[in-house]
Amino acid sequence: AVRACAVRQAVSGRTAMDKLKKVLNGEDSSADDRGALSEVIEGSSLGWGTRVKGFLLCFVAGIICSILGVCFLWIPKRGLILFAVFYSIGNISSIGSTLFLMGPVKQLKKMFEPTRLIATIVMLLCLVCTLCSAFWWKKAGLALIFCVLQFFAMTWYSISYIPFARDAVMKCFTTCLA
Repeated sequence: AVRACAVRQAVSGRTAMDKLKKVLNGEDSSADDRGALSEVIEGSSLGWGTRVKGFLLCFVAGIICSILGVCFLWIPKRGLILFAVFYSIGNISSIGSTLFLMGPVKQLKKMFEPTRLIATIVMLLCLVCTLCSAFWWKKAGLALIFCVLQFFAMTWYSISYIPFARDAVMKCFTTCLA
């Protein structure tokens, strides 16, 4: 039975990795006959292995920057600003990591879909305000407030990619507050 299943997969040309690639690229099974122009517009010219390596590199760099930011929080006088800057750079790197998996055009399309438009705008606005508070306005307290808002906006944005996750979170908070 196992051998028959492997033969069926080899014959159909769809392994588990191919299915994973299609899901992460946002392709459905009927989109196999796309033209070369649409592939260039929607996707990346990088190979799958390179894209995964780029994703992992950017994502790990984002985590390291965020952790460094938390460590810098304890430095007197400049620590809060360093925290805000490194935390924001970490979030930018983490968002940028998904560009490798989906391609830049598809990522931007997904970010600005109606279901996550408000979350995207709030997240980007908080990110910009955090950096403005740190560099131009020189207000460490305001930068910290924007970091907290950035965290919640990034969380809400991230769970928008998980089916029914927002509904579950809303129901949980409604139940806890009722």
